[in-house]
Amino acid sequence: MTELQTYVREHTILPTDPVLEHIHSIQDEIEPEIQRLNRAVTQEERRQSLGFITGRPIDDSVRILTPVYTDFGRHLSIGKHVFLNRGVMFTDLGSIHLDDHVLIGPFARLLTVNHPESPTKRGGIETAPIHVGRNAWIGAGATILPGVTIGEDAIVAANATVTRDVPPRTIVAGTPARIIRTIEVSDE
Repeated sequence: MTELQTYVREHTILPTDPVLEHIHSIQDEIEPEIQRLNRAVTQEERRQSLGFITGRPIDDSVRILTPVYTDFGRHLSIGKHVFLNRGVMFTDLGSIHLDDHVLIGPFARLLTVNHPESPTKRGGIETAPIHVGRNAWIGAGATILPGVTIGEDAIVAANATVTRDVPPRTIVAGTPARIIRTIEVSDE
């Protein structure tokens, strides 16, 4: 974990916090690359752009359909054999980790940033990480809120709003998302 990741995880960042300058400079640095990513024609070009944005290489097994959006990029970690469908939004200042074999449906949103409830501090930001476990599937239009872990082999139904952790091998649906059943594991 970087020093910045630790800082944003442990502090409410108010509009006067000097760390915002550093955050904004990173956002400004990656913005042209986000534009390149979303104009890229080949998977290789997309992976290279996303690698620059995240600051780490993206495995050749990752498939990306554009557009893909992020507001920060440097706190996004992507495993192998991950599929990102069109319109995915990562708000990753608080850290997002996608394990191997994760599928993310079109227009899904993974949001690690929130604002304080207090009206006097509302211009500030609070963060909490998101972790998506191996072989999980995030459905089209789903929203994953700060601090949520999606368990291994879990499914988040289309348009669900996930406000709390999802156990492994379960299916959640609705707003707020609730467990609707468990997934039977077969030898197929």
